[in-house]
Amino acid sequence: MSIERINPTKRWSDAVVYNNTIYYTSVPENLDGDATAQTANVLADIDIMLHLLGSSKERILDATIFLADKADFSAMNAAWDSWVVDGQAPVRCTVEAKLMKPEYKVEIKIIAAK
Repeated sequence: MSIERINPTKRWSDAVVYNNTIYYTSVPENLDGDATAQTANVLADIDIMLHLLGSSKERILDATIFLADKADFSAMNAAWDSWVVDGQAPVRCTVEAKLMKPEYKVEIKIIAAK
């Protein structure tokens, strides 16, 4: 089976598709937003990429959420809970992590069926 790399650069690809499975990570573009706004921004970006690749949020199998500050857990969940489809939630874990840009409050990595 072939590996499809979406917009590959020397350092990374925007997404990778292998065996009808999509691997994708999103970071916020609205760096002035609070954790709820940044999470909503990241989730909207995930929707766009999945749509471009012929999938959708209902087909997400696994999500890993990285929070810069565990105090933002409720704020992140506010955006997540309004976005995720009832009965179609993926396996999910959330970890507190020092993110690469101090302005990032959240980063989300997903694996989805195509």
